[in-house]
Amino acid sequence: MIHNPSQTQLTIAGLSYRWPGGERTLTVPQLTLRAGERAMLRGASGSGKSTLLNLISGVLSPDAGELALLGQPLQQMSAAKRDQLRADAMGIVFQQFNLLPYLSVEQNILLPLKFAPKRRARVNDPKQETARLLQAMELDLSLLNRSVTELSVGQQQRVAVARALIGTPALILADEPTSALDPIARDRFMALLASQCQAAGSALLLVSHDPDLAKVVDSEYLLHVSDTGTEVRPC
Repeated sequence: MIHNPSQTQLTIAGLSYRWPGGERTLTVPQLTLRAGERAMLRGASGSGKSTLLNLISGVLSPDAGELALLGQPLQQMSAAKRDQLRADAMGIVFQQFNLLPYLSVEQNILLPLKFAPKRRARVNDPKQETARLLQAMELDLSLLNRSVTELSVGQQQRVAVARALIGTPALILADEPTSALDPIARDRFMALLASQCQAAGSALLLVSHDPDLAKVVDSEYLLHVSDTGTEVRPC
């Protein structure tokens, strides 16, 4: 399934979140992503990137403002409904990959379909789609039945992306996806990630401190830190 290019996948407007302690606030005046669009959030360590990801994924709730995924306001949902929407509509590439060591490569990639019926419904043949994604990420099919613990860091990273992409979720979040790669491997990896998101029509939101990743996105936002908190501003 390819998402409709006119569909808005993520909408943030007038968002504010006060960190525990009440002294600093994260604010996002405006951030919108349509199907197939790519954006980057850039900021230094401690600027609030992880907090914003947790807000977007529904793990945290904002104190004010609008935060909607596929037009559905997350703050108006129960925790259970937010969890289900995240599973169905969002693929996440974690900084530490979060692959399960006791599962094979194939089992790791297929895992989201067990918890996301809407993603499962978009896949005609799960095993065939797993093989396609593995090859799209330039990995050999002989790795399918291998334990992820036997893979290199770069291979694990690509398996994590294949897992995020399966079932064409509306939004892909990638948290520091190239932190363990050298510049040549980084550029190739980002080209693969961007091309696969474009093919599926999935919106892509990168979170990184690396300014070189800006060349693969359509828009860039900077987390500007002050004494009172952090504001997300377009570059």
